Amino acid sequence: MLKILVLYYSQNGSVLNLAREMAKGIESVEGCEAVLRTVPKISTVCEQVQADIPSSGAPYATMDDLRECAALALGSPTRFGNMAAAMKYFLDGSSGVWLSGDLIGKPAVVFTSTSTMHGGQESTLLTMMLPLLHQGMMVLGVPFSQSDMSHTQTGGTPYGASHVAGANGNPVLSVEEKKVAFSQGVRLAQTARQLEMGKQH
Repeated sequence: MLKILVLYYSQNGSVLNLAREMAKGIESVEGCEAVLRTVPKISTVCEQVQADIPSSGAPYATMDDLRECAALALGSPTRFGNMAAAMKYFLDGSSGVWLSGDLIGKPAVVFTSTSTMHGGQESTLLTMMLPLLHQGMMVLGVPFSQSDMSHTQTGGTPYGASHVAGANGNPVLSVEEKKVAFSQGVRLAQTARQLEMGKQH
């Protein structure tokens, strides 16, 4: 089984729900397993402020999760057009993985959530790609062959799946948001599988 890491940070459940839909897409592809992981909150001085083991939900990610994955889906809510500090803090600690080259040539996707329609989704997705490119990963977007991309009134961008939560932070995904996230998971898993099959020939 190819282990595909779905690494996310979520405070109100929106990014978690996108991660779950992406995991469903991944696991619809034969031979692929979604591994959900999250990261702990940090303080304003960038120190972890939660226990090493979460009380519920997905376990916290380790550098070994990055090293061992066949592909990566990375999700974070938007913070002024960028990823949340907790996710940035985790990625900033991945220089050892960069030195070893363990992520080189592996496919990756990104996803996000905002309160407003124009709340920085695309800039967040683009900036989340930067550390993945430094790691040598192959970043995949969402093609417009995914028909929901053309008529969504909520989330969904060519750079990655997304959700518009509204002022009250509603984590419930629209039909289109679910389909875009699912299809992105499928595309990631299919690409990882094709790359793996190529290694065997």
